[in-house]
Amino acid sequence: MTAAPASPDLKARHRAMWGLGNYARVADELIPELGQVIVEACEIGPGDHVLDIAAGTGNAAIPAALAGAEVTASDLTPELLEIGQSQAEAAGADSITWRVADAEALAFDDGAFDVAMSCVGIMFAPFHEKAAGELLRVVRPGGRIGLVSWTPEGFIGQMFATMKPFMAPPPEGAQPPPRWGDETHVRGLLGDAVTSVQAEKRVVDIDSFATGAEFRDFFKACYGPTIVAYRGIADDASRTAELDAALAELGDRYLSAGTMSWEYLLLTAVRS
Repeated sequence: MTAAPASPDLKARHRAMWGLGNYARVADELIPELGQVIVEACEIGPGDHVLDIAAGTGNAAIPAALAGAEVTASDLTPELLEIGQSQAEAAGADSITWRVADAEALAFDDGAFDVAMSCVGIMFAPFHEKAAGELLRVVRPGGRIGLVSWTPEGFIGQMFATMKPFMAPPPEGAQPPPRWGDETHVRGLLGDAVTSVQAEKRVVDIDSFATGAEFRDFFKACYGPTIVAYRGIADDASRTAELDAALAELGDRYLSAGTMSWEYLLLTAVRS
């Protein structure tokens, strides 16, 4: 699909959405291991110049810096970068530059980085072709690319499918975030601009919730997209109750012996 140019209003809404709630709790309490996963998969080490796209609070940028790399952590939402900078200082990760940047219009030179990575971040840029084009543009020939993305059929993909009927329709040309967790889709986005593509589905085990209702309430309080979904139906008690029930049922369906397994796609490639 051909995407229309992203409007300033759309970018402002996305920026505000990720500033809602407390995304740092999601990153720190639920999925802290994913940052290290992508750093190891990209073989990041001393001397590497690394760009973390849609870095959030630095879940991947911080372990990359601790591995010895010079890191630029970019994100559309400055509030997340401020939290990340504080966490990096506490961790002794002092080789990170924090930059407000749009994944679909990165303000960096062509081929400026040895590695470009994104840990469940770039997938939320609405126009996938634009984001992929920028990702490819900023990596030098022979440089590495690493992506961790929630799969459509996995838990988070199914959570977005559950919320979709309760949310405003996306802009024309936008594509669902979990498509970045579809290997065929991502290979199509990257095309012959990459070689040595390796893709593997993995799971991260979550043991933070005893019931589906606990998961739902945590995301209602902390996760921007879920908060936005509920705000859109706040004046409709029956719709709110319907979404409450649907998310709790989803959580219960994925819970087994107190653990939920969230599937993601780990994909690495080399820039042609």
